[in-house]
Amino acid sequence: MSPDVILAAEAASKRYGDRVALDRVSIAVLRGECVALIGESGAGKSTLLRCFNRLVTLDSGRVLIEERDGATLDAIVLRREMGYVPQEGGLLPHWRVGRNVALVPWLKRDPARAVRTTEALQLVGLDPGQFAMRWPRELSGGQRQRVAIARALASRPAIVLFDEPFGALDAITRAELQTAFGGLRRELGFTSLLVTHDLREALDLADRVAVMRRGQIEQIAAPSELLAAPATDYVAELLARARVRA
Repeated sequence: MSPDVILAAEAASKRYGDRVALDRVSIAVLRGECVALIGESGAGKSTLLRCFNRLVTLDSGRVLIEERDGATLDAIVLRREMGYVPQEGGLLPHWRVGRNVALVPWLKRDPARAVRTTEALQLVGLDPGQFAMRWPRELSGGQRQRVAIARALASRPAIVLFDEPFGALDAITRAELQTAFGGLRRELGFTSLLVTHDLREALDLADRVAVMRRGQIEQIAAPSELLAAPATDYVAELLARARVRA
């Protein structure tokens, strides 16, 4: 495998009872790349994403993180080394913003955690002096999501997983955070896997887009290639429904 591949799944399969969530999925994500996972609900996007930080255990196949078999890695250590933004942020409501952001540096006993917290809030456009002592309930939806992203970035991980990070936001806030996401990628250079239902969002933010359906990847390609040459009828239908074209 190329040393440029930082995340990979090989014939990854997962069932929940009678439902097939992943059906021998293989994918490789290059260092510094953003790959978006797109598809309808139940397509397997979040299941695939969560395999990489071991929130989901595969039935068969394997995932590799920087050429290491994920099943051999300590799950707790892995999650502290990899940023993760769950749907709707997942902030701890009984912790103030600053403590939420400092979670991973604190768990890692990082002596510079106060500095990292300040820097992370600044990275996502929140003034630490204004926001660090607030409670999550005192924030708008967009501010809570910025805090969730700051928490994922506070220890400057090389890999960040985003599970529908903008899905619950209004259109204006969503656009602002999409722009911020692009800026953060350019500044920090992290590798990212992004789950989204929004094809336009995937095309705008990702270097490559993986279209999933019924636990399989129908096509993975750069946005321009996806638009110009959809590989299956389903991909063509998805593009038509989203009213996007080359």
